[in-house]
Amino acid sequence: MTKPVVTRFAPSPTGFLHIGGARTALFNWLFAKHTGGTFLLRIEDTDRERSTEAATQAIVDGLGWLGLQWDGEIVHQAARAGRHAEVAREMLARGQAYNCYLSAAELKAMQDAITAERDLARQEKRPPQGPQKVMSPWRDRGPAEAPAGVTPTIRLKAPRDGETVIDDQVQGRVVIQNDQLDDMIILRSDGTPVYNLAVVVDDHDMGVTHVIRGNDHLNNAARQTLIYKAMSWDVPVFAHVPLIHGPDGAKLSKRHGAQGVEEYRAMGYLPAALRNYLVRLGWSHGDDELFSTEQAIQWFDIADVNRSAARFDFAKLADLNGHYIRQTAPDELAATIRSLLPHLPDGAAKAARFEAVGWDRLEAALPSLRERAKTLLDLLDGTAYLTAERPLALEPKAAALLDDGARTILKAVADALADVTDWSVTALEAAIRTLAVAKNLKLGQVAQPLRAALTGRSVSPPVFDVMAVLGRDETLARIRDKSSR
Repeated sequence: MTKPVVTRFAPSPTGFLHIGGARTALFNWLFAKHTGGTFLLRIEDTDRERSTEAATQAIVDGLGWLGLQWDGEIVHQAARAGRHAEVAREMLARGQAYNCYLSAAELKAMQDAITAERDLARQEKRPPQGPQKVMSPWRDRGPAEAPAGVTPTIRLKAPRDGETVIDDQVQGRVVIQNDQLDDMIILRSDGTPVYNLAVVVDDHDMGVTHVIRGNDHLNNAARQTLIYKAMSWDVPVFAHVPLIHGPDGAKLSKRHGAQGVEEYRAMGYLPAALRNYLVRLGWSHGDDELFSTEQAIQWFDIADVNRSAARFDFAKLADLNGHYIRQTAPDELAATIRSLLPHLPDGAAKAARFEAVGWDRLEAALPSLRERAKTLLDLLDGTAYLTAERPLALEPKAAALLDDGARTILKAVADALADVTDWSVTALEAAIRTLAVAKNLKLGQVAQPLRAALTGRSVSPPVFDVMAVLGRDETLARIRDKSSR
């Protein structure tokens, strides 16, 4: 009987939640949900100098915004240092590790000799000779020979022959010759554990069955497997997913654009759209491009992830986000925009203006705006007319529309609208069309200056929708502002 699946996301809190890390978290979350398993969160904060509370909070907030809720309490790796040291000493008692009294100077001399031989072999175009890893003389020496007053490190006693095999769910069968693996330090002389030991102990104690992470960790898998075997623990299933590259094929970096999840939120992307896009980076379900989170949970299997790197296409993400915006109800969009404002540089000012005019106007304006919008910022930009203060500032193209003839038309529009009691889109359009016919004007000759007067722009949502959303008093006031110099 197989164990229930337990996955984990284990970021280091040294910066923002990278978009690649977010995809790794998503894969872990989806696989756990797909199998009816458990998804855990562990903060690997053993690097005390670089780990920060702010980075931890950014990770937690980013996962929460993406909708990737973990099960149980967050595990903080640094708080488990005592347990890590306990396992290292147990390995020592089992004969699977040993005390190493190499001094820093001796260790550096060994490492320098290995580097020098490799450089020389490269120059002479031959294979390196002699040991290509640190060979501690303390592996087979007894405790009676230990120097007085020196606190040792503890090193893993790695096998000298044979091979370590990783049956990776993404990368396939990976074979590492054991003679290429050194006796790595697992506990430093100050009693602190190294990363590879801490990860193994935590994964074992947390019951993790599947380790899904970036393929930059593939080299650690063999070393970690040796620790599992030394402790007679079950080795989890490994799945090392490819990294995300930019459009040019290079590893995603600052020069490609946004990297952190919080940046994507601030740029106006919807969590559901980002989830949909990220899961398609390296995984697919036939030719399906658009699917719900529920469908992704139903279809996703980690074994179906490609081993080749995926390229991030910002244009495709924007198109996908536009689809999700069009599929989202106006009240939900309005609530999402409201929750976004605190994360924008000018968000507080925008929120204050919406408070003044009423949040209901934002919701009323969205149906006509969402058809062409690709981000929430597009929607916010489109609703700028709602919160604009009178008299409206005019963009150059809008100002050019308001010549003397246009102002005369606006006076006629104000007079015609003064008698309209049904302030609906249909009634307003009928009134303006009637005016245009009466004045022997084309509809555009009336609508264009009207649009400029109401929004300060030459391009806007349908002008009749704008009038309906602004309401009678505000509409008439804006028209009268621009009907005279």
